Amino acid sequence: MCTSLIRDSVGGMLKLLTIGALALNAITVPASAAPSLDWGECPGGPGTVGIECASLQVPVDWGKPGGRQITLMLGRLRSTAAKAQGSVTVNFGGPTGNSIDLMRSYGGGQAFAGLRQKMDIVTWDLRGGPNTPGLSTNLPCEWKGVRLPRLPRDQASFDRLAAANRAAAVQCQAKDPELFASMDSASHARDLEAIRKALGESQVNFYGASYGGFLAQAYARLFPQRVRTIVLDGTWNHSAADWDRELNQLARDVDTFMVRFFNWCRTEASCSVDPATWKRVVARANRDPLPAGSTTYDGNEIRKLGLYLARGGPASYGRLAEAIKKAAAGDASGFTPAPPNQPFPAAPSPGVVECTDWPHPANQRELQRQVRRMEAAAPYTGLAGTIAYAMLSCVGWPIPVQNQPAALPMGLPPLVMAGNWSEFDSASRVIAQVPGSGSIYHDGPGHTLYLSNECARTKIDAYLADGVVVPAPGTRC
Repeated sequence: MCTSLIRDSVGGMLKLLTIGALALNAITVPASAAPSLDWGECPGGPGTVGIECASLQVPVDWGKPGGRQITLMLGRLRSTAAKAQGSVTVNFGGPTGNSIDLMRSYGGGQAFAGLRQKMDIVTWDLRGGPNTPGLSTNLPCEWKGVRLPRLPRDQASFDRLAAANRAAAVQCQAKDPELFASMDSASHARDLEAIRKALGESQVNFYGASYGGFLAQAYARLFPQRVRTIVLDGTWNHSAADWDRELNQLARDVDTFMVRFFNWCRTEASCSVDPATWKRVVARANRDPLPAGSTTYDGNEIRKLGLYLARGGPASYGRLAEAIKKAAAGDASGFTPAPPNQPFPAAPSPGVVECTDWPHPANQRELQRQVRRMEAAAPYTGLAGTIAYAMLSCVGWPIPVQNQPAALPMGLPPLVMAGNWSEFDSASRVIAQVPGSGSIYHDGPGHTLYLSNECARTKIDAYLADGVVVPAPGTRC
């Protein structure tokens, strides 16, 4: 269950950000940290795709480049050309630490066949092994299967939530405090810069899918002069100068899923629910959570689960209509997701990367202001389905947000974004900051386009390989 997740009066601000990024570049990778890579067999073998691996040492804390080092494991699919014209670095999102295994899987089909005619394809297992451990230095923490918390009703319940979140995080932090504090997307972006240097590339070609798009945005902020091409596939906006305003816009983006459903319902004889019924169900569940088999769901949980069905498009609309009708009679079990999430009403809770990438409220008053704004912007869904809902699991986190959202700097080359219903509007606000950027739109449900949409893949390949073939904004695939 992926979110849609997630540029303003920026003249002077962007100039300051650009100057800051250049200054950060100067301390990020010392000249001595540009070793050649010794490619050989991957642990676990090459698989059917012939992937090869190399290790790279990088600082655990990029603010202390001479300090403790950790290991990044890189994987490469060689170009099928006699001589590659360069490399494309890939992150598949998650955030997950097993990109090399994913490359073995994705590379076995046609996913990178066209691009490999010109380019090497390189990936790496993220530091810390977030969510799924890989071959790089890992932080052994388990975040799966944790139910997202309910919205606190007062400051006392907010404090209890903060204390519970902090206690769980501190247990993880104690295993490796340095690594715990250095797993945000900006740290991963600095790792990417070290990989660029080790590859001997003058600039980066980067494809970031889903959460990988936030790593891409962090890299663009930190190293704008090192960007040749960046693709944001199925991602959200982490590059807003005004985060409160972006949350309102994101809530409106999400609300359109229920708008589509109700528009379908009006023309479908078998659908007997309407927006008023939906709002009554949500309000009733917020007063007194509705039974759903072995658990209960409050209004925001019903919204989240209803959104999951609405995101599936017409194929899921019938089930959503029945679930709403059943809930109106007092039984919310029609919203119960299939295993392994059953009976949880949301995806696994955020972990170390997410909680150090995204702002979260400091107290109940701040949370309530945020909720009121998002309810006004999105009457059907409120904060459900947005990063703000997921961030309830980060309230009370023992370290501050390391990678705050911020506008992109000036001077970036054109970027390319690909998205469908889930992501297009939000990611459009990212590329709108960069003149000449292009976008690819699929008018339908789903998440990311490259692996499943041949039209989008062909256009993305041309951009990554040639750098000048930028699709027009809103190109349909």
